[in-house]
Amino acid sequence: MMPKSVRNNLLPILIIALVIGYAVMNFAGTARRSESADLSTLVREINEGRISALVVSADGTAIRALRKDSAVPFVVNKETEIDAVRLLQSLGVKQEALTNLTLSVEAVPLLTQVSGILLYLLPVLLIGAFFLFTMRRAQSGADQAFSFGRSRARRMTAENPVVTFADVAGCDEAKMELVEVVEFLKNPEKFIQLGARIPKGVLLVGPPGSGKTLLAKAVAGEAGVPFFSLSGSEFVELFVGVGASRVRDLFDQAKKAAPCIVFIDEIDAVGRQRGAGLGGGNDEREQTLNQMLVEMDGFNTDTNVIVIAATNRPDILDPALLRPGRFDRRVVVDAPDLRGREAILRVHTRGKPLAKDVDLNMIARQTPGFTGADLENLVNEAAILTARASRKEITQLDLQNAIEKVALGPERRSRLMTPRDKEITAYHEAGHAVAAALTPEAGVSVQKVTIVPRGQAGGVTWFAPENEDMIGSRTKRALEANLVYMLAGRAAEEVVFGDVTVGAINDLDRASNLARNMVRAYGMSDEIGPVSYGERSDLIFLGREIAEGRNYSEMIAEKIDLEVNRLIRGAYERAKKLLTEHRDKLDAVARALLDRETLDAEQFCQIMGLPEPSQSPNSLSPVAA
Repeated sequence: MMPKSVRNNLLPILIIALVIGYAVMNFAGTARRSESADLSTLVREINEGRISALVVSADGTAIRALRKDSAVPFVVNKETEIDAVRLLQSLGVKQEALTNLTLSVEAVPLLTQVSGILLYLLPVLLIGAFFLFTMRRAQSGADQAFSFGRSRARRMTAENPVVTFADVAGCDEAKMELVEVVEFLKNPEKFIQLGARIPKGVLLVGPPGSGKTLLAKAVAGEAGVPFFSLSGSEFVELFVGVGASRVRDLFDQAKKAAPCIVFIDEIDAVGRQRGAGLGGGNDEREQTLNQMLVEMDGFNTDTNVIVIAATNRPDILDPALLRPGRFDRRVVVDAPDLRGREAILRVHTRGKPLAKDVDLNMIARQTPGFTGADLENLVNEAAILTARASRKEITQLDLQNAIEKVALGPERRSRLMTPRDKEITAYHEAGHAVAAALTPEAGVSVQKVTIVPRGQAGGVTWFAPENEDMIGSRTKRALEANLVYMLAGRAAEEVVFGDVTVGAINDLDRASNLARNMVRAYGMSDEIGPVSYGERSDLIFLGREIAEGRNYSEMIAEKIDLEVNRLIRGAYERAKKLLTEHRDKLDAVARALLDRETLDAEQFCQIMGLPEPSQSPNSLSPVAA
């Protein structure tokens, strides 16, 4: 079957072929080699007996003479209507010379006839093709103009590959909220008998990669009803009024297909607070939002259309969009906990060949803070590492290497390090690890220490919170201990070498932020008191926080600076004292790093003389230092 693109452009293709054919025929007609001469030359050569034949052109305007000793003829223009023989005789050609010649008249070739016809038809064809092409473009432009305000929502059908709730893990509470929505669509009588109404909208809130879009796909796969999906940015266009028109068209389609679900991803692109920003806001976006508010809960909204939206910026959404009757439910899809991460790993390793030594629970404990997208990427990187090594099964080591690659980047073993640099890095990382092990109140355990460069880091020490459930309720004493092991790398450099390097820049930044939060946000300063300073000011029209307003005086600002300085200096002096008192352990860990480059938790505990690391389900891991 002829492709559609060829069918639509068949006439232009034919015209181009005719033009090319005409050019080829003209070229073929003129490609025959010949020479030009005058009548006197022709008469002389005939009398000398050098000509074997004469061919008169069909129109009688030229004579082509064929020489006996050459394959190249020459052409003579007659410039008169007199017969060729009479003309030659009048010019002095001898009769006996004429009798020895072959005289003929050239027939008009088919090629010349066709080229002549094309010469007259070609302008007509070109003009006709131009008008036809213009009319087609005008019709296409009209169609586009009429469809400009139509919704671009994609409708999911049973033929599409579906995702079900079995493919979603790590967010059981959020999944339960959406299961109720699906059940309401499938069996509404159970809820209507109790006077319950169907939720108008569900807002999925969570950090990037937490699985909001995956949950919406699962709802589409489970509901068995029409499912319309689009992004918030697809409403807004350059021309004012197009977005509102698309909202109306979207809900018209949804009402015709009710009961159904409409999913709007990244709704903050169109649902930002009205009237914010320079000049009073964006007129097109605000008209689009107004139309969406009316469609979700206006006068004529008695339909079974559920709107599910996803965003990671709920703080910038318009309050009218968040009220009950529009988005009745706000479902938080947060980063998964230990059991959630293990369940997500089991989903993503389903169907992949795993070695017998793979312990997904241990991998889950080593990935606190990882989202579902991070864990999917981790499993994929592990599979790539396995294929690179030409193995048939994914091992535990592949998964652990994938954790570090996802968090920090690939190893840089090609980086040249002098023995001095390597020794400084070993003592720096040993300082972090030894200080963390000697400050149990910090609530962390060492999982791995390495001096192999990864990404921008020359070496890395990985820590594990001993109890993930207690992260949100850490005490002042625990945070002060965190400052100690954060600054212990720089302290180890000063204790051992009497000098410091720039390698502690990340440690200083993290410690300074923690100390500033302790003083200004957590109220953990005796000098400042239990007061929170520093009210945030969001510039909504830019979509992100770029400024931070101050709600305190210069005197309070000076006290905050002094308290932050006191905390940092106190933690640094405590780290130096700790490492000086346990210099033997610091040296032992550093020497082991120089010999092996990497120490796991068990090897580190053996060097430090500590009990074996706990394998309890609350033990988690790694945060790079």
